Amino acid sequence: MLTKLLTVDELSYVPLSQTGTEFLLEVLSQHYATIVTSNLPFQEWTSFFASERLTDPLLDRITHYVLILEMNGERYRFRQTRSRRCPPSQ
Repeated sequence: MLTKLLTVDELSYVPLSQTGTEFLLEVLSQHYATIVTSNLPFQEWTSFFASERLTDPLLDRITHYVLILEMNGERYRFRQTRSRRCPPSQ
């Protein structure tokens, strides 16, 4: 049974091995509703995937019928941490 929505969070956090890259390609080939988050721009993805040969098919599957949202600014978790910080002692 396939899920209706696949979410891949922090895709570029750890470089993938050859096997990991092949597995991701297989998984993405079976899902059309996918959310992918990454801090790595597309032009740098060849350094992330173990195989440059597989980077194009992976990007094809990720970007086919896609809405790309580029978000630049303060990180969400950092903002939360900062808001919980205790005020300085007096």
